[in-house]
Amino acid sequence: MFKRHPQHLQDLVKAFMRNNGLETPYLQRQLIASWPDVAGAVYAQNTEDLQIRNQTLWVKIMNPAVRADLQMNRTNLVAQLNAQVGAQIITDIRVY
Repeated sequence: MFKRHPQHLQDLVKAFMRNNGLETPYLQRQLIASWPDVAGAVYAQNTEDLQIRNQTLWVKIMNPAVRADLQMNRTNLVAQLNAQVGAQIITDIRVY
């Protein structure tokens, strides 16, 4: 007779993604997708591009007033975005 070790499917998928180096890219995509919900409508409407490089979220905003407001609220947004995905994915937000 053989032994069985039942596991939840969610745990198996997480282990597979971690072992194959897919967990971080997946969480980065999830963080970028959650930008409109977390940042709000004003930021989402004025955002042209989002990229993550070296644990920094690069945001392209053309409106100077929105850009200045984002600079003041970036530490709060970093915490909210990381909480949304449940992991420390970014450490800073930069505007270009």
